Amino acid sequence: MTSNRLLAPPGQIHTTNVQPDTGSPDSEAYSPDHSLSLQVPPSPTSHSIGGSTLRSRSESFNSTAETSRSRSDSFNSTADTARSRASSDVRTLRPRFEGDELTTEEVLKPSNLNEKDFEVANNVFAFSPGQLNKLLGPKSLAAYRALGGIRGLERGLQTDIVAGLSVDEDSISTRVSFEEATQYARQKKPPDSGPVIGQDIAVTDHERKGQYHDRIRVYKDNRLPTKKSLSIWRLFWNAFNDRVLIILTIAAVISLALGIYEALGQPPVPGQGASLDWVEGLAIEVAVVIVVLVTGLNDYRREKQFVVLNAKKEDRQVKAIRSGKSHMISVFDVMVGDVLHLESGDSVPADGILISGHGIRCDESSATGESDAMRKTAGEEVWIRIEDGTATSKLDPFIISGSKVLEGVGTYLVTSVGVNSSYGKIMMDLQTGNDDTPLQKKLANMANWIGYLGTAAAGTLFFILLARFLANLSGNTASPALKGSAFLDILIVAITIIVVAVPEGLPVAVTLALSFATKQMLKENNLVRQLRACETMGNATTICSDKTGTLTQNKMTVVAGTMGSKLRFSREIDPMDKNSNVVPFSAAFENLSPATKTLYLQSCALNTTAFEGEENGEMTFIGSKTETALLTMAKQQLGMGPVVEERSVADIVQLVPFDSDRKCMGVVVRLGSGTFRLLVKGAAEILLAKATSELVDTAGEDLLRCEMTDSDTARVSANIAEFASRSLRTIAMLYKDFEQWPPVGARTLDEDQSLAVFEDVFHDMTLLSIVAIQDPLREGVSKAVSRCQDAGVKVRMVTGDNVMTATAIAEQCGIKTKDGLVLEGPRFREMTLAAMDEAIPHLEVLARSSPQDKRLLVERLKLLGETVAVTGDGTNDGPALALADVGFSMGIAGTEVAKEASAIILMDDNFSSIVKAIMWGRSVNDAVAKFLQFQLTVNITAVVLAFVSAVSSPNSQSVLSAVQLLWVNLIMDTFAALALATDAPTEKILDRKPVPKRAPLITTNMWKMIVGQAIYQLVVTFVLYFAGSSILGYSKNDSVLQTELDTMVFNTFVWMQIFNEFNNRRLDNKLNIFEGVLRNPYFIVINCIMVAGQIMIIFVGGKAFQIKRITGTQWAVCILCALPCLLWAVILRYIPDKYAATVFSFADKVWMALYRPIMKVLRFVFHPVTKAWRALSISVFSPTKRFTKRAMNKVRSKSVSEKSNASDEERMIGTPLGSVPPTLDKGKASVPQTPISPPELRVQPPPITLTTADV
Repeated sequence: MTSNRLLAPPGQIHTTNVQPDTGSPDSEAYSPDHSLSLQVPPSPTSHSIGGSTLRSRSESFNSTAETSRSRSDSFNSTADTARSRASSDVRTLRPRFEGDELTTEEVLKPSNLNEKDFEVANNVFAFSPGQLNKLLGPKSLAAYRALGGIRGLERGLQTDIVAGLSVDEDSISTRVSFEEATQYARQKKPPDSGPVIGQDIAVTDHERKGQYHDRIRVYKDNRLPTKKSLSIWRLFWNAFNDRVLIILTIAAVISLALGIYEALGQPPVPGQGASLDWVEGLAIEVAVVIVVLVTGLNDYRREKQFVVLNAKKEDRQVKAIRSGKSHMISVFDVMVGDVLHLESGDSVPADGILISGHGIRCDESSATGESDAMRKTAGEEVWIRIEDGTATSKLDPFIISGSKVLEGVGTYLVTSVGVNSSYGKIMMDLQTGNDDTPLQKKLANMANWIGYLGTAAAGTLFFILLARFLANLSGNTASPALKGSAFLDILIVAITIIVVAVPEGLPVAVTLALSFATKQMLKENNLVRQLRACETMGNATTICSDKTGTLTQNKMTVVAGTMGSKLRFSREIDPMDKNSNVVPFSAAFENLSPATKTLYLQSCALNTTAFEGEENGEMTFIGSKTETALLTMAKQQLGMGPVVEERSVADIVQLVPFDSDRKCMGVVVRLGSGTFRLLVKGAAEILLAKATSELVDTAGEDLLRCEMTDSDTARVSANIAEFASRSLRTIAMLYKDFEQWPPVGARTLDEDQSLAVFEDVFHDMTLLSIVAIQDPLREGVSKAVSRCQDAGVKVRMVTGDNVMTATAIAEQCGIKTKDGLVLEGPRFREMTLAAMDEAIPHLEVLARSSPQDKRLLVERLKLLGETVAVTGDGTNDGPALALADVGFSMGIAGTEVAKEASAIILMDDNFSSIVKAIMWGRSVNDAVAKFLQFQLTVNITAVVLAFVSAVSSPNSQSVLSAVQLLWVNLIMDTFAALALATDAPTEKILDRKPVPKRAPLITTNMWKMIVGQAIYQLVVTFVLYFAGSSILGYSKNDSVLQTELDTMVFNTFVWMQIFNEFNNRRLDNKLNIFEGVLRNPYFIVINCIMVAGQIMIIFVGGKAFQIKRITGTQWAVCILCALPCLLWAVILRYIPDKYAATVFSFADKVWMALYRPIMKVLRFVFHPVTKAWRALSISVFSPTKRFTKRAMNKVRSKSVSEKSNASDEERMIGTPLGSVPPTLDKGKASVPQTPISPPELRVQPPPITLTTADV
């Protein structure tokens, strides 16, 4: 049998052969990394071609996609099978792939729309971005052949497919021509030729200035230009582009013009001097400008905050090989020519070609719309097939950015990044802003209804005042300018009431609260990916949490174990226990024979996904914490050298990735004797059932085995149970030797006949060892769980660990209570739905669970009315994370698919951070409720006061002028929103239960405060307005004193709003409204601005605000009238909510009894009017609309005919996203062979995959 040794770059080779289920380390009894990786340096007997290390044809690399055997053997392929010319006289058929008959020039010909991508000044590389884009625009084996295959790309991009880019590269002095690169693929390098980049280059973890200068210049970096945010001037325009503000501005301009006309064009009244009526119009304009400026600046600040958060959200770490060593680099730093690792669960960051790998299958639905998992073939194998004439269109070495790795491991060469990548081009057209959250939509609807009521009040006022104006018009002897000014005053007051009544600040308040909360949550290790999650988390009623890394520290250490069934060892031994048969680590491992030691080393070093790397300047093991614990044990107790050396001498035949159903992983190694050894490790309680024998003589030269009796099995089970009761994770190591591989009688995989079906060989194993791994609880977890329970949030543990370990951990952290229910996944999934729904309310621990069990639990919890938060880290956790109301993925241990499916990423994988998310979520909801309570109070008071005073005034003037109302509107919509949205949560926010999903926005307590405060404010202002002259002894005929009284009404009204803002800091019935106020500098500063602004207005506002400076006594009256609103709030809080609810319920019934008949009458009156207007609109505007449509169609037809000489491919590529190519009829369009329209394909781009940044 020919050797099938797998090869790898010194960084890593990844191989897999069965479908993995990438469960998380938390959610499985044993969960190493979700892929297999081997670090193997180039073999001295291998042939180095173009910097890559490849075996000879007799030692060909086997791929699940297309299997290339030696020329003397048959050539296996799942697509087509062609016998070699040497071993068969059957005529070889040459299957053709698309573009096979085209020349290089035809294949790489630029289209009219992307010619600039083919033109690069001073290009030191062989290929332009446009030529590389031909590989995937669409997938093209013809383009791959034209560029020289993987070796041509390696040479042309001046990289090394083994060692990757050099970390010392900056500018490149040597230019490689297109011909040199493409011919390089057909040249044979001398056998002693080494890699292009040396293996001894020092690795630096930091970027140098000018690093990869030429690559960035030619191919750009892996960033997309951020969606062009609105300029501050555009934001100002949007703020002004409000119909009410525009109408008010027009009215103010007319008022200003009339005022100027009165002052300059009319003779002054004797004894009064020139008219100053123009001041009011100017003041309104200035007030409008201030409102627009403040609103625009507020929006600008919010936009900038979200840009920063999005950049943080889209950044992630990927594994690259540079200078022959594995590095974790930012996805933004990926370059063309980089060699990147692929592992199950990864989201592909850039386009490229597969270098080597095994079992790679990708989900490309989000990038191309292809729903089937796409099997990938190594680039060199595809090149050999092309050269042999056996290539078919089924061969697929192309790795597409935006796709997800479903299974398998490998490495690939990056060919396009950023705006040049296939997915980047789609994303450039799909970039959208943040959608409104549910709360924002609810408040927007409420704001509309309040606006309608305010508009109705303003309309009623306008018609009343207009009727009075018209009635008195016949006896009015004033000049036409004065009459026009009087009418404009009526119009301006009515419009200003609409401005005040429309609470446009409600949705803004939510945005402010969310932007502030998300920024603060990021500081506390919660990266919010979906804004809606922030508000939803505040009302979560249950949390389904993983164990490992979330509740525990994920710092694992082997502390005990057994060899076989009899010898036990432990790190800590009680010296007082004379009868103990437990030996220390040193005694257990120092007496191992060479054969047993080799077996242990193989189990730890070969059957693993972890590798050695550098973190924080120190060499350490990187990967699954379970894996690193075993490697650390092997290094300390078995004297293991560098992992790469242990793996370099191994001949790996087959790798079996971790599977969450089997809860184990394995590897098959060819031994020096020619036999094969299967090594398996995984969950001890499950693997024990597969062991029929045990290793009994660890010190003997030979591996002596004997059958396990029932008592031996019971002894091992007891040890596992004991370890589990001490909250230790137990891992079993098994092995079995075979004379040949695949063994006789075992089925083989369809895609590779040299690989055996794991289930057919996984039996009658020999028990080598059981190891117990300690993972201590995180500090503060018990307190965090307790705080959740106090807050009405039930915490459930969902883990893959065995039931005893899970229960022990749950009891330690307080999740498991005395009456709590513990279930195992297999039993849970077999329950009927009725039994399940009955058990779930009492369920506290779900052990031995699979990702499907977690998803089922979430689904049933939601049907029971719970608001569910879920943590997950594996690829298969994606459905549960997406289904949950709030999904938390692990920032450290989580796969990219899990992060993409989640709403919040826990940057530290810590359960305590979830508690912080609950606090901030409740804080957001509270901030909105506080602002809503404050704004509705101001709305009711201001509208009623302006309405009543205007109607009762002989000259139809409101006590609150238009400019004064605009100042109140500024306080209400902007300053208060900023002040009340920035209160940070305290621990006391967890003392109440979550709010139900269908709870109303305005609670009974809020209505009590709104109505109560509105009544107090109206009583005070009405008393001052109507009885102030009598109380203060002012003469009603003295216009100066009356202006001072109106100023006092305005001043008192504003100060009541300032004091009431403090009242609204609390939503409950507790009295301390100043609690935590000093911890909110925003609140203090904003209130200082409001106070200073009000004082300045009273002192210098004058004619602009239609006020007069008041005396100290009058100031005292204003403050003393406003200040009792604080005491009035205390009285309102003492009124029981149940009594208030009774009153409001009665008022609601009365309102509905009046509202319904009125609406029926209005509907009866206005429905015919609306119908007639609609018919008139159709008859008037339809001809114009038809004419415009025909004209536009003619323009489009002319544009299409001008481009008719373009090729079909060019027209396909040039079609704008979201449209149908001009040559296709929309009604009869056939499905194109390549995706042309993301909207047609329902593309849902993964946010984590986006690599956007400012340019």
